[in-house]
Amino acid sequence: MTILSDRDILHCMKTGRIGISDYSEKSLTPNGYDLRVAEISVNGSIVKEGTVRIPPKTMFFVSTVERVKMADDICGNLWLRTTWIRKGTVAAFGMVDAGFEGTLTLGSYNTSDSELEIPIGERYCQLVFQTMSSPSEKSYEKRSGHYQGQTGVTLTPKNQQPQA
Repeated sequence: MTILSDRDILHCMKTGRIGISDYSEKSLTPNGYDLRVAEISVNGSIVKEGTVRIPPKTMFFVSTVERVKMADDICGNLWLRTTWIRKGTVAAFGMVDAGFEGTLTLGSYNTSDSELEIPIGERYCQLVFQTMSSPSEKSYEKRSGHYQGQTGVTLTPKNQQPQA
């Protein structure tokens, strides 16, 4: 696998191999792209504006402003920005699969004994794009696609959502 540089990311966006909605030049890094907070779910409430206050020792979920779209030969690793690590946040991230399209839901935990303040719109994690040795035989949407096309904090796959 090869990590894409800022130049590679911009080229892939121009050719349509990578999609990043609501793109911000400030979020482009030398080797990735910083995803921003669109909304946060904490203690059953979803907050979409202002500053969210996360109580000590509390799990919360972040949804990204950006929708990402990955080619069949590009995947991505997510890394919590060190700004949040230094404030006592830990997060569990997975790979962004080849062929995925949608916003991302990120599980996090405030480990500190202090309230954590996260402004909506703030950069939260870095997505590092990688090219695979060959295109996937079946992309994410064709293999499982549980979260394909998701928008906002999504805790249950769309095909398992309760029916209204």
